[in-house]
Amino acid sequence: MEPQRRQTEDQALPERKGQKRKLEEEIDDEQREISVADAAAAVPFGDARQALLYEVASQVNILNSTFSWNDADRAAAKRATHVLAEFAKNEELVSVIVEGGAVPALVRHLQAPPASSEGGDRNSKPFEHEVEKGSAFALGLLAVKPEHQQLIVDMGALSHLVDLLKRHKDGACSRAVNSVIRRAADAITNLAHENSNIKIRVRVEGGIPPLVELLEFVDIKVQRAAAGALRTLAFKNDENKKQIVECNALPTLILMLRSEDAAIHYEAVGVIGNLVHSSKHIKKEVLTAGALQPVIGLLSSCCSESQREAALLLGQFAATDSDCKVHIVQRGAVQPLIEMLQSTDVQLREMSAFALGRLAQDSHNQAGIAHNGGLVPLLKLLDSKNGSLQHNAAFALYGLADNEDNVSDFIRVGGVQKLQDGEFIIQATKDCVAKTLKRLEEKIHGRVLHHLLYLMRVTEKTVQRRVASALAHLCSPDDQRTIFIEDNGLELLLGLLGSSSSKQQLDAAVALYKLVNKATTLSPMDAAPPSPTPQVYLGEQYVNNATLSDVTFLVEGRRFYAHRICLLASSDAFRAMFDGGYREKDARDIEIPNIRWEVFELMMRFVYTGSVDVSLDIAQDLLRAADQYLLEGLKRLCEYTIAQDISLENVAGMYELSEAFHAISLRHACILFILEKFDKLNAKSRHANLIQRIIPEIRNYFAKALTKPNRRL
Repeated sequence: MEPQRRQTEDQALPERKGQKRKLEEEIDDEQREISVADAAAAVPFGDARQALLYEVASQVNILNSTFSWNDADRAAAKRATHVLAEFAKNEELVSVIVEGGAVPALVRHLQAPPASSEGGDRNSKPFEHEVEKGSAFALGLLAVKPEHQQLIVDMGALSHLVDLLKRHKDGACSRAVNSVIRRAADAITNLAHENSNIKIRVRVEGGIPPLVELLEFVDIKVQRAAAGALRTLAFKNDENKKQIVECNALPTLILMLRSEDAAIHYEAVGVIGNLVHSSKHIKKEVLTAGALQPVIGLLSSCCSESQREAALLLGQFAATDSDCKVHIVQRGAVQPLIEMLQSTDVQLREMSAFALGRLAQDSHNQAGIAHNGGLVPLLKLLDSKNGSLQHNAAFALYGLADNEDNVSDFIRVGGVQKLQDGEFIIQATKDCVAKTLKRLEEKIHGRVLHHLLYLMRVTEKTVQRRVASALAHLCSPDDQRTIFIEDNGLELLLGLLGSSSSKQQLDAAVALYKLVNKATTLSPMDAAPPSPTPQVYLGEQYVNNATLSDVTFLVEGRRFYAHRICLLASSDAFRAMFDGGYREKDARDIEIPNIRWEVFELMMRFVYTGSVDVSLDIAQDLLRAADQYLLEGLKRLCEYTIAQDISLENVAGMYELSEAFHAISLRHACILFILEKFDKLNAKSRHANLIQRIIPEIRNYFAKALTKPNRRL
């Protein structure tokens, strides 16, 4: 079972893949001279799309005609790249810009014009680096659309962009040089975003070594851009990962983790995360290089993005081996991860739950996570509407439930009810929760049970009831008598059932129903108490047979032939009738009032045979007759048949029927039905009094059920 991480590691946060660069947020001062209004000033009236195409074509013509070092050409080319970039900031316009032929013109201006063959100052290079920077910036914006990435690469952009990454080697660094390098790295990031072919092309074009070198560049923005590009190139590309590591990027990346600049350590932890993803070898190299402590340090960063990435990375580290899990905990990761569980940022909660879930699969860590306060916030996350977050929390709880030292706390804070009541979004979470409950159930014995019984005696009433409710679900049938009779657990559940809170009442009903399912079974073979004298059955052939008959009953004016010997053995009522001082003792004909013929005949058939099929339409009348003549066995058969017809609408009437005729089995069937359907019954106001009325009977029912050796009534 694995934490969700959006199903798999491949589906982790989008930022982990290497996000597109939000280039429009990093406009240089000189670009601000060009506004959209300026760019659109020459756009003619008419159809908007045609107008835009016209303007794009105009700028493309300028670029195509100004590829030289002439001052005016360079100024015009610079302005044209900026105009196209302003348009490209609106993603809805990107496709029109590409359609207008901007890509080849911009790619051409990624390189410096050829040296002029004319006279003049050969050292004069107006707007050196500026036009290339503007072109890289515009192409990076166009590459935001995946359908344009390949076109830009096919036009030869990558080789020029890689050359721009090395431009600082041609001379002293300047702001212009730094800017063009940064724009080139950003463009590579957007071109390679989620495009495996272009990631390979960047490596083939030699783009990875200069990007690794730029991690140590003096300009922080360049460092960040280079890290962003490496982050994208490393995602799900093993050869790129391998080359990045071979270029000795790890020491610098690990130093960047300690940077005070949030943007730097955010990109660095992202690169490392993508390097270790699905690569055990690189993961070990990263750990050996000393990444663990600075990553743990990022959990306390003021940058939530870095916190999130650090938590995800620690989850990946924790999968290495058991020792690594222990080391992460020993170095102080647990407390900040637990604090992140309570963040308002959903992704922070998700990734911290993921990391804690991985750590909780080690027995040495489980008690520590719970002891440091991880249990309650993890349980709260089960209420989330985010499936990944919910699953990660459930997986962490599954780990914590494996430690006996956590079980009592798990139950004390209401964890069992949280697991039972949760509405879980995905099947994997439901399976995980079921396994967690099973794991808890397996530990309810020995010192764990003793501790829970102690809590049930000495803690506040709320906790006592919570423990009793959980034990009803989890304890062994062999321990039920100790827990619920000797240690008063039954009274705690009945107290819940009688409370004014509908939620507490429902919890108690569910717990009691679970308890009774373990303890007893209601069936038609729940026989009546044996007769004081051995039963004699004459057999079917003597039912209403005049042969050897020595008594006749008059039922609805019709004669029914019977035999005293059979009746005497069947019940105390007939014994008193024929053996006592009643007038029927010597009478030949005995009138039977208030019983229909078919009911009486069926009752006598039971007396003669010991069995009878009881249909629902006659069951209640037959029950009345059986009660009158003290035929306990027949009463049980009638009760069982009637019990099959209990419903939400008639359960109150059925319970009253059971009381009227002292029908114990039917009464118990009503109790079971009420407990099972409690949520539906409780919604009906007329049943509230019934529920309160039956609590004493529930007490008697469970007292008998839990004390009988065979667990049967």
